[in-house]
Amino acid sequence: MAAETETENKTATGAGTDTNTGSASAGKGEPQPDAADSPDSSDSPKSPDVGDELPPELDVSGYVGPYVFPNNSRRRVPGALYAFLGVVVIATWALTLSSDPNIVNGGFLAAGIALLVLAAYHFRAGWDLRVEETDALLEAVRAVGFPVGHASAQMGWRGWFSRPTWRILVFSNEVRPLRRGLVLVDGVEPKVLDVIVEDNPEDWSSLTDSDIHGPPD
Repeated sequence: MAAETETENKTATGAGTDTNTGSASAGKGEPQPDAADSPDSSDSPKSPDVGDELPPELDVSGYVGPYVFPNNSRRRVPGALYAFLGVVVIATWALTLSSDPNIVNGGFLAAGIALLVLAAYHFRAGWDLRVEETDALLEAVRAVGFPVGHASAQMGWRGWFSRPTWRILVFSNEVRPLRRGLVLVDGVEPKVLDVIVEDNPEDWSSLTDSDIHGPPD
């Protein structure tokens, strides 16, 4: 009886060992979650910064220099093209006078003359802008007769032949300007065409210095 009991105990012990070993093997065979896949991993991608972005024309890092006004002399380029086309059209009409063409007629002559007239206008109106913006501002400062603070320049044209003219608006140099003036300066020759000076009618009493000149640095 003692031998049988000892044999049964060994058998039970062996069965338990096999069961535990099998459970351990099964546990090792299951896939374990990778540390990199866990939500707390330090390698998880970070969300990009979200914020406003200035348009390219207001980005000071892309500043390339002062604005350059286009020269009116560029009108001579299309004028040359009109003249070339006009000569070609008139020559085509002249070469077909001896025959009786169905396509070329008196309309070619009229079109050629119109193109030459248009070309002549472009050459005449293609003024060379010799007076720059800074030169016009200096002429305006001399003309108004008071110290100038803020000023702005605008390009305009006058007459049938579109002669370039600078329009300079200036303010006196007080914190709240007391006077202002409008000066017209010729764009071909450095001469003043007209000057208008008056007391500043705008009421700036409700504005602080920072509103006018911006916050201090």
